[in-house]
Amino acid sequence: MPDAIHTLLPITAEAPTNRQRLVIGYLFGVLIDLVVLNLFAELWGSVVVASFSWSLLAAILLQALLKATLALEQRVTAFFKARQGALMTFLRFLGAWLVLFLSKFVILEALNLVLGDKVRFEGAMYGLVPLMVVVATMVLAEEAVLRFVRWLR
Repeated sequence: MPDAIHTLLPITAEAPTNRQRLVIGYLFGVLIDLVVLNLFAELWGSVVVASFSWSLLAAILLQALLKATLALEQRVTAFFKARQGALMTFLRFLGAWLVLFLSKFVILEALNLVLGDKVRFEGAMYGLVPLMVVVATMVLAEEAVLRFVRWLR
């Protein structure tokens, strides 16, 4: 009689599709953002979150806005990279920096519009500095998890 566990497993393993990889990537991104946001809310008085439910909504919104920011930054970089010259190289770095910096204002306003006072960043520059610290930590944490997963191969 075969083991009970072997009857539950598929005969062959299928590689995940691109759509499945995309969903897994966004799911992990949201979960990492959720953990980072709640850790900052617990440990730093400049990050205020009303409840876990609000932090989950904020993590989903932050993940979407961060992915949109990175996509825009890559498009700006690709635009200037396709052209030659020292000026284009300078504009490539300036454009990327502007997109990444100005996006924090957009993210802060979007969080304010959608979540109101349920999720707040308080402190220097009307909460911009705490937001930048949290977002930078989120990006670094996502990259660390991604590198760890790649290392497991």
